[in-house]
Amino acid sequence: MNPATLARMNPDRLARLRALPQRLCGTIIGQDEAVCLVAEKLQQGELGLTSGGRPKASFLFLGPTGVGKTELTLTFTQDLLGPGHLLRLDMSEYQTQDSLALLLGTTRGDPGRIAEGFDACAGRGTLLLDEIEKAHRRVLDILLQLLDAGRLTTGGNRVLDFGGWYVVMSSNIGAERIMSLRKSKYESMQRLVREDAQKQLRPEIFARVTEVIVFKKLGYDELCRIAAYLVRREVGEQAARGYALTVAEEILEVIIKRGFDERLGARPMRSAVELLVRKALSEDLLMGGTGCGHLGSDPSATQLIVKR
Repeated sequence: MNPATLARMNPDRLARLRALPQRLCGTIIGQDEAVCLVAEKLQQGELGLTSGGRPKASFLFLGPTGVGKTELTLTFTQDLLGPGHLLRLDMSEYQTQDSLALLLGTTRGDPGRIAEGFDACAGRGTLLLDEIEKAHRRVLDILLQLLDAGRLTTGGNRVLDFGGWYVVMSSNIGAERIMSLRKSKYESMQRLVREDAQKQLRPEIFARVTEVIVFKKLGYDELCRIAAYLVRREVGEQAARGYALTVAEEILEVIIKRGFDERLGARPMRSAVELLVRKALSEDLLMGGTGCGHLGSDPSATQLIVKR
């Protein structure tokens, strides 16, 4: 993007880009250092300051499960591009050389999963490669070429242009070290985890990605904040369906008791919120209620109920 083009950029768009770190940190709780590093590269990508002929930015996300790696990818993609622009591939499905045909296809009549996803995203989006360490060497060769050239040729000789995309590779490498560290500075943790990853992953990955991002483990306080955020989100989604619920502060204790797991991060907390809130709502509706009222806990403080 040249200066003249930038000058014509919608002021609202520029304001949104300036506020991107704050929006992402408001959703991805407890990972401010990681989020700000990612947001900086996203801003540069959206301003057209990155190298042509390559993806706008590429990242290697490292850290334990349930700490926000996938959630951050989903969030920034939705924020910058809108819904329907994430192409997610699980590398555990591409552990053999034969799986290359599954990824790339073999003919125009068999386009392969990456071309199907490319089209479903209307040719622009974020490519998420989960558990990158599980990919077969030949599969990884192809994907690393994409990072260099921004293009990928399918089995049907179709050229896919990823020059305007973001690419995220994720891995749980370093998770054990992160879980064992106590009150380490982010820079120290980042250096140690990166060293672990460099021992297990091919050096070409580190030479090609824009940034290696390390995610911290989530402590009790962060998981409590996540629980409150997830409750607000779930109640908001139900309100859109016509079920107006006010929330008692006491329900967080019930949810945290059910969903807290330091090693699994936010995933069980999200499951607990969905299970408990939806169960309370469904029981109220089945008993002839309207699905509207005050969401509180039952006398045993193990379940949620809708009170009127």
